[in-house]
Amino acid sequence: MKILIVTDAWQPQVNGVVTTLLELVRQTQALGYAVDVIQPGQFRTRPCPGYAGIDLALFPGSELVRLMDQAQADAIHIATEGPLGWAARRYCLRRKLPFSTAFHTKYPEYATAMLGVPTSWGYALLRHFHRPSSAILVPTAGVLQMLHQRGFPHLRAWTHGVDTQLFALAEQASSCRLLGPLARPVSLFVGRVSAEKNIEAFLALDVPGSKVVCGVGPLEAALRSKYPNVHWLGLLKPVELAQVYAAADVFVFPSRTDTFGLVMLEAMACGLPVAAYPVDGPLQVVGSGGALDVDLRQAWSQALKINRRQARQRALMFDWRAVAELFVSFLVPRQHPVHDAPSPSALLESPRVKIAHKHPPFVE
Repeated sequence: MKILIVTDAWQPQVNGVVTTLLELVRQTQALGYAVDVIQPGQFRTRPCPGYAGIDLALFPGSELVRLMDQAQADAIHIATEGPLGWAARRYCLRRKLPFSTAFHTKYPEYATAMLGVPTSWGYALLRHFHRPSSAILVPTAGVLQMLHQRGFPHLRAWTHGVDTQLFALAEQASSCRLLGPLARPVSLFVGRVSAEKNIEAFLALDVPGSKVVCGVGPLEAALRSKYPNVHWLGLLKPVELAQVYAAADVFVFPSRTDTFGLVMLEAMACGLPVAAYPVDGPLQVVGSGGALDVDLRQAWSQALKINRRQARQRALMFDWRAVAELFVSFLVPRQHPVHDAPSPSALLESPRVKIAHKHPPFVE
């Protein structure tokens, strides 16, 4: 079977969606499938307003049609809801081709926080985008239930994985050239320096030791000035990032809106326990690998007590091969009949989700 993935998120962008898709392609190919990717680098682009480093395809219609015709794929997966996603959706509908989609990001919440747009408007638009999809892949049980309540059809319980070889266990926090000598404990944040990540909840946290931020974003300049004692490392290569995870003492994940939070898995794979709020994403990902509390400082304090090997064991439950196998099982080949989606309660009891619950876990 030949699989075509259409995505607005791809290299050189640096974010969890890109990391997930790159590994998904690699693992799916390792299973013996041919995979083509249509991504912004194949088109004229322009920067996404307010998001430096994220380029979007500009008027991709005719070129995308040519590339999709050329691909002659047996199954089509539309990974994002950007210009390429909408154009691919239009292509499939006009040719009466089935396709799957994925829900990676809570864009309506971001639009509300940044622009004041009612959240209901954003979900109405996304519901329209995903409605023709034969299978909407969703990363956590909480997000699945939320989308079901908002009227999204054909929901499928999926999840993400982590490269446990690149992000290897450090039995104890080690020295790191990128950090130099810092006061312990070292608290780490990795992600976009932007409003939706709620990063200031981490920066303003009253805890001893040192704080380190890996990432860039629209708030970086202002926050560097406001918090001069924080160590700002910018974007790092994956190998360098793994070294920083290994050198830190606690990973702080302050976001309240992420659908998953892949960086938490990377941290735990290195033995770094996670402190986060008890919201969707951390609730499904962290488990015994960290601490959750409505008081982020209390979560930080509890996470420091967690053994690094225990955090590593939690990350090992998210096996990438199982994630890729589950992804392939949800694809809808050409001429395949589309069935009504089961209810969330039935879905969470299905054999596929039980497999995902074991390796990797979908619900706790």
